[in-house]
Amino acid sequence: MDAIIIAVVSVTGISAVCAVILCMASKFMAVKEDERMVKIRECLPGTNCGACGFPGCDGYAAALISGGDVKTNLCAPGAAAVLERLSDILGVAAGDLEVKMAVVRCGGGDLEQNKKMDYKGIETCIAAKQLFGGEGMCAFGCLGYGDCKTVCPSGAICMENRLARVIPKLCTGCGLCVKACPNKLITIENESIPVAVLCNNIEKGAVVRKKCSNGCIGCKKCVRECEANAIEVQDNLAIIDYEKCTGCGRCAEVCVTKGIKLFAYKEAGDGNPFKETQIQTSN
Repeated sequence: MDAIIIAVVSVTGISAVCAVILCMASKFMAVKEDERMVKIRECLPGTNCGACGFPGCDGYAAALISGGDVKTNLCAPGAAAVLERLSDILGVAAGDLEVKMAVVRCGGGDLEQNKKMDYKGIETCIAAKQLFGGEGMCAFGCLGYGDCKTVCPSGAICMENRLARVIPKLCTGCGLCVKACPNKLITIENESIPVAVLCNNIEKGAVVRKKCSNGCIGCKKCVRECEANAIEVQDNLAIIDYEKCTGCGRCAEVCVTKGIKLFAYKEAGDGNPFKETQIQTSN
């Protein structure tokens, strides 16, 4: 009996001493958290998309309070609201916000792209990609199962004719769709771009025509017609230099396959000359 009592007392004593040591360690060795970190983390959207260039929202918050030259306008999903709050917390100028949006570089849906087989597997793009590159003949095109739509936190992507399409007013430019697309069809661009080449196929024109009616055939007609010299053909695919592009829309007008689409049009006298047009779709 005495042995049991001694054991209990010993264990209790040791526990009490350890508790005291832990309490003292937590007090004297504690790392104080910057109050700004909590405030910044609360105002960030929490999508952890990485569009800011840092590993998630926590990484961006830590970079902002580290004292480095990290801008407060890097959060694409948060847009102007987050930019203003971050600037207030850190006591710095807000700066300009570049509004971004996703662009699906494909115009070949069910009506435009020929099929090489009937796919009966798991209905995801990444699964279809594993089986001979999907059911469409174009190995560079949209696979049509909406992996990008599934990961979009703002509901900005819809499927139209088995083809992913972006709704600009809802898109935050977070870039999650870019990571989800196995064919790397989606790019993030400035919202103000007037036109885009909706094709990613680098095969020769004759091959492209057999696979998709909307594919770029590298005919260079758009190159010849562009007065700003903003277009060139690289690897059989038209590429637009948005630094030179004036948004006249001439390339879209003359495109033989209609693979270049207008995102906007110019209107003289308007303070914001770019207006959304045919890129908009509805769910």
